[in-house]
Amino acid sequence: MLLAAFSVAGCTFAGPDATPGPGDSTDSIALELVADGFAAPVGLVDPGDGSGRVFVIDQIGRIEIIDAAGDRVLTPFLDVTDRVIDLSTAYDERGLLGLAFHPDYAINGRFFVYYTAPPDADGPADFNAENRVSEFTVSPTDSDLADVNSERVLLEINQPRSNHNAGQLAFGPDEYLYIATGDGGGGNDTGFGHTPEVGNGQDTSRLLGKILRIDVDGDAPYAIPPDNPFVSDASARPEIWAFGLRNPWRFSFDSGGARRLFAGDVGQNRFEEIDIIERGGNYGWNVREGAHCFDPSDPGSPPNECQRIDTFGNTLIDPIIEYSHVDSQSRRVGISAIGGFIYRGGALPHLQGQYIFADYSTSFLPDGSLFAATEDAAGVWAFRELSVAETANGRVGRYILALGRDATQELYVLTSAASGPSGVTGRVYKIVPTP
Repeated sequence: MLLAAFSVAGCTFAGPDATPGPGDSTDSIALELVADGFAAPVGLVDPGDGSGRVFVIDQIGRIEIIDAAGDRVLTPFLDVTDRVIDLSTAYDERGLLGLAFHPDYAINGRFFVYYTAPPDADGPADFNAENRVSEFTVSPTDSDLADVNSERVLLEINQPRSNHNAGQLAFGPDEYLYIATGDGGGGNDTGFGHTPEVGNGQDTSRLLGKILRIDVDGDAPYAIPPDNPFVSDASARPEIWAFGLRNPWRFSFDSGGARRLFAGDVGQNRFEEIDIIERGGNYGWNVREGAHCFDPSDPGSPPNECQRIDTFGNTLIDPIIEYSHVDSQSRRVGISAIGGFIYRGGALPHLQGQYIFADYSTSFLPDGSLFAATEDAAGVWAFRELSVAETANGRVGRYILALGRDATQELYVLTSAASGPSGVTGRVYKIVPTP
């Protein structure tokens, strides 16, 4: 595999300059069908209770269980379709988007979801929806069934537009809950519902375009961890952990080593990016798209120079990986980055310690791609496309909606043949070695 390295804005990246063929054993994987019949599976989560089950988030408003034997439980674990905003069947970024089990779930039965509800009647006029973080508990008599009446709303975020809802939830190694929010939607982080001049991503008085961090075991409805970066800034929201993000679609903590937090942030016109999220980090949107300057008034023509220091005096943080929608040989690479996981499983030793991520599609057709990234001793990341052995062109042949990870650290690919949350074409595959 040949890798083309390039340097931008003081960081070095490496992108794919050649696509691996299906016969390249070092970069080939296979996909094993685990379950199907979903509308739009956008997440797969291990409950951490030793049961061997995994829980699948279906965007339409259901959480389904795949049991330890690999069978899908007939009754949904949780069904909040009646609380989720009406979704467009053609394409929609709203819905049930996040799930996280409390670190002590096996004892207390608490879990948390992120979903898009209809707009709050008391919220800003003409806003599209309300993104809601809620706590539920499992049924005291059936571990495969949640108590749908146990909902306790923790956080409500008014959403001006229908897109850029983000929605990932995860507990960190510090046992605090981390929450991803999009910039409020539309384009350029400007216009209706966006802070004039700076955009929502850069506005620390708003929760949009951020990674948040809260303590769900503190005061009701939650407490602020004392080491959050803006806890002493009266002009900022204390929930903020990092900012300057556009639409962070899926983040994860590495299960080994330094437990770093990796996130995919969906780009706009030109670049997709993967970031390592740091406390108080500013990732540049909408001043920058990836590591490149961005002009909201002319998004197709980035300026040569732009802001590098934010209003707090901190240097904007560049991604560890970025890629253009089209590579140097005019081949389509992808259009929407999907954050993944550092692989710590045992089935694929050639991928051990590598960051596995994906892209939704190359050209709005069902042809999502999988990638593997490696970090060298100098902290420079290079990535390559993984080839799916069963397909003619090495791609998945479906829209990729998300990746997932089970208790054994093996990874899953969540896909659909439809562009919107409808029908039953959603499938869950496990990444396995080639035959």
